[in-house]
Amino acid sequence: MVTTIQIKEDIKSILTQMKLFERETYSDVLERLIEDVRELNEETKKEIKAAIKEIESGKYVTHEKLASEMGF
Repeated sequence: MVTTIQIKEDIKSILTQMKLFERETYSDVLERLIEDVRELNEETKKEIKAAIKEIESGKYVTHEKLASEMGF
């Protein structure tokens, strides 16, 4: 199904600049952007899980300790 959406002229200009080739559709551009965001979110989730594991295992330094070690 195809639909029409309204976007501001400046957004349309940005999308036009993001096209990989002249005849690429705006739908294709938006699809690439959505994929990038999803991948980033999955990667970020993995990094958060890894950070939580490090904190739970005691592998962290408080701001106070770091500032003290750096002489602040």
